[in-house]
Parts: sequence; C-alpha cells; structure tokens
Amino acid sequence: MSIEITWLGHASIQVRAGKTVCYIDPWKIGKPLPRADIILITHEHYDHYSEDDLELLSNDATRIVAPMSTGYVTDVVKPGQRLALGDVLIEAVPAYNIDKNFHPKENQWVGYVVTLGGKRVYHTGDTDHIPEMKGLQADIVLMPVGGTYTMTAEEAGMALKDLQTDHVIPIHFGDIVGSADDALRLSAISTTAVHILQAGESYTLE
Repeated sequence: MSIEITWLGHASIQVRAGKTVCYIDPWKIGKPLPRADIILITHEHYDHYSEDDLELLSNDATRIVAPMSTGYVTDVVKPGQRLALGDVLIEAVPAYNIDKNFHPKENQWVGYVVTLGGKRVYHTGDTDHIPEMKGLQADIVLMPVGGTYTMTAEEAGMALKDLQTDHVIPIHFGDIVGSADDALRLSAISTTAVHILQAGESYTLE
C-alpha cells in the first residue's frame, strides 16, 4: 500500500495510509484537517505538544501517544517500547542532544518508527546524531536540519549514513530556527534521496 506523507511545517507531519490518518507533533495547523486516528507527540516543548492543535485534530476515538502524561494523552511510552494500535505498530526510540542541553537523554523523550501500510516511517524527534540510530531501518526518515536545538544539515547527513533508508524528508526548519537553505545543504551532501517539501506539500511512497 502506498502512504502519503505531508509536511505541515516545522516538525509537524501527517501520514495517511488507506483510511488511517496519523499526525506527528502537530503545531500551528491553523485550518481544519481530517481528524486523527492516532497522534504521536515526541516531547513536551510547546512547538511539539500543542493542546490547541490536539483539540483541532482529535475526537473521542483518537489515540494520543506521548512520553509524558497529560489530560490529553491516552498512551504513555518510553524509549524502547512498542505499541500496536489496530494495524499500526508504533516503536518509541530515543531522541536527545549530545552536545547541548535542550533535550537531555534523562528526559526519555522519543522519536517514533511507525509501521503502517507496510511501510516504516521514522520521525526522529528533536535529536542529535545519536548512537541508537546505527542500523535502524526505515523506508523513509523525517529528520531535522535546522540546527541550534537539533542536528544541522551536515550532522543529519552523517546520521543518514548510520540509517538503513532510501528516502528522507528534511523537517524542523522554516520556523523558530533553520531555513530552506538547510534542507538544500542536506540534499547536496546526501546519497539518500532527499525530498524537500513546501509546507502543506506531500510525498507519496509507493
């Protein structure tokens, strides 16, 4: 089954496979979109955990997964845990900074490998190039390039060498920090196929 991945800006992603709609870190959505079956939150910073956006995208049946407990979260996960929600398999993986203090490892914040429609989608969360990426397999990776709080384009390029993937979509740029130039730099140095999207634009993985 093909899956459609839409970059909603910053680190916000919509993934659709058949009738299943999944969002990751929705923030500043600003307009009605299809209600979510699943919403995944990587950590509690305001540009990743937005209750306004959760209200906009969820209904009573929506499962909201996060590494922290709030009134909205239905399922709390930690790095290394797996969760099956219907036909969707969710694997929480580590996400943290190595040489800065914005996302400490001890917080146990996460990225996600989501398997749906027969494809593995890896949203790294806010992270540096970390050892746990070595050998991780995914059909497509959603990877920050904006620097300051996460990897730079050059660091993302090094991380891709550790990952087993054929496709990457740069994220975490164009708002707060980073610009399209960061995504272009990743494209220039990477041997992995880099798909640079405009906010609201989609890429379909067959």
